[in-house]
Amino acid sequence: MGTRAEEEEEEAGGSLEEKIEISPLHVRKRSMLSQILAGILVNSVYEMRNYPIVLVNTVLSPLSFLLLITFVSRGALLGEAVEGGLIMSMFSAGMSLQADLSHLKNDFKLQDMVVSSPTPWFSYVTGIAVSEIVYSLPALVVLGILAAYFVHTTEFGVVELLLVLFLMFLTSIALGYTFATLSSDIVQSFAFSRLLSTLFSTIPPVYYPITYIPLPFRYLAYLSPTTYAAELAQNATGYLSLQRFMILFDWVVLIGVTAVLLGIATKKARWREA
Repeated sequence: MGTRAEEEEEEAGGSLEEKIEISPLHVRKRSMLSQILAGILVNSVYEMRNYPIVLVNTVLSPLSFLLLITFVSRGALLGEAVEGGLIMSMFSAGMSLQADLSHLKNDFKLQDMVVSSPTPWFSYVTGIAVSEIVYSLPALVVLGILAAYFVHTTEFGVVELLLVLFLMFLTSIALGYTFATLSSDIVQSFAFSRLLSTLFSTIPPVYYPITYIPLPFRYLAYLSPTTYAAELAQNATGYLSLQRFMILFDWVVLIGVTAVLLGIATKKARWREA
């Protein structure tokens, strides 16, 4: 039989050694969550509260293209335009990470402070990335309501569409983080952002089917991963009919590009200044 102290120890939920081993894990998880929440508060909640006008911009940006395509097509491409607005809202949210990280890094030297602290780069970037989603919620809510009303699909189609949006967000996060760590000035960061937005949103057929592009020029659109995302989204909702081989090919390309860009962001981004 054990001693009275050992019995009390077991009733209390384990030995002191076990508690000491478990405690640091809980502390790390709690610390990481606090760091992520801090990024959300600083980069989105406080800004939206202090400057409500920024919410108007986040809503108008995707809706402007949506209205343009709808007017030009006389409503025939409304569903595709709503899906395009969702894709570009997620992509723009990730790309906004570039400007915000560059601003915090170059103007406030926040990245230098984070590097010298116990905070890992993953917690810092995750907090800012989630804040971009919070920042884009007004546009996503409006587009989500329009999608629920005008876009009709199956439950599997909804899951497929959500997965496409998630992959586009990861792709833009990887691009935004990499270019933010490489830029030395906010002006340079804006130049990168405008260039990437043009290549990923203006040229590819995101708000309309790729079949509207004449064949000699259609192959140029496939240089952008947003083209594959738009094809998958339009196929999932019945606006575009793709063969099974093409569906599989689009998924492979989209997932592959996302994985490669995330790998580059992890290995090549300059988290610490040389």
